[in-house]
Amino acid sequence: MKIVITEFVSQVALDRLRPAAEVVYDPNLWRSADLRAHLSDAEALIVRNQTRVDGELLDAGPELKVVGRLGVGLDNIELPAARQRGVQVVFARSSNAIAVAEYVFAAMFAAARRLAEATRDVQAGRWDRQTFTGYELYGKTLGIIGVGDIGGRLARRAQAFGLRILASDPLVTGSSLVVAEFGVQLTDLDTLLAESDFISLHVPLTRGTAHLVNADRLGRMKPTAWLINTARGGVIDEAALYEALQAGRLGGAALDVRAQEPPPSDDRLATLPHVLLTPHIAGITQESHVRTAEMIAEDVLRVLRGQAPLNAVG
Repeated sequence: MKIVITEFVSQVALDRLRPAAEVVYDPNLWRSADLRAHLSDAEALIVRNQTRVDGELLDAGPELKVVGRLGVGLDNIELPAARQRGVQVVFARSSNAIAVAEYVFAAMFAAARRLAEATRDVQAGRWDRQTFTGYELYGKTLGIIGVGDIGGRLARRAQAFGLRILASDPLVTGSSLVVAEFGVQLTDLDTLLAESDFISLHVPLTRGTAHLVNADRLGRMKPTAWLINTARGGVIDEAALYEALQAGRLGGAALDVRAQEPPPSDDRLATLPHVLLTPHIAGITQESHVRTAEMIAEDVLRVLRGQAPLNAVG
């Protein structure tokens, strides 16, 4: 058996796979012209989010039986093309949910207490206690758009911090765990936008969610609110976000994902204060790396052995 891995993966996956198969591993293979040649006799392909797995790439691997996604987002994989060719797709269900939920809290604390700004100010020789008097999360309102694995974990942690929690998700009902046990109040999107001090996005990028946060919806938010995006960059109209931030109609934004990754060198959002920018790391921790690698390695091997995977895309 031959397995091709096109992006970085934890050593635990390599240790699990190599005794069972020939493994071609290059964290930069996703951008190499050699990728298709390596796929010509491969039975499995493991990717992150940079590798575009479309019909053309799948055709370069006529022996492929399974594609493993080291993560949960599937917008870089053409699922109909995989199904048409009989290629199973497996993903790391919930493996990074804790990491992302904790990242959202890190962003909220960074916004509320301005620790990075205060540190730079002290390093410059000042001691300005009045300017850097922040505010507490307790009693504030967190709006969660999309309450799946990540949103649910975020809600549970928010409950412990004394936040009021609003959520908008057409798939969540009043009997759902997050509503019954985690203090979540279901509401419509407009109400969530108008009442939340922090708004966190947890939806996949689809035709229906592309530019979900547009100029109109940005205009419905509090001028002091912070928008946090750990989902996909295309969920936000970034041009509209820039205009809202520049005009002072929004308190700030924490963006871990962008419409273009990495963003262009003339990225206007990078020029603004009250904008936190990170390189798509919300779901990446030492622990989540291991969980993701173990999960995908196990499911890929299960498929190659003719067994049913545990985390298949439906």
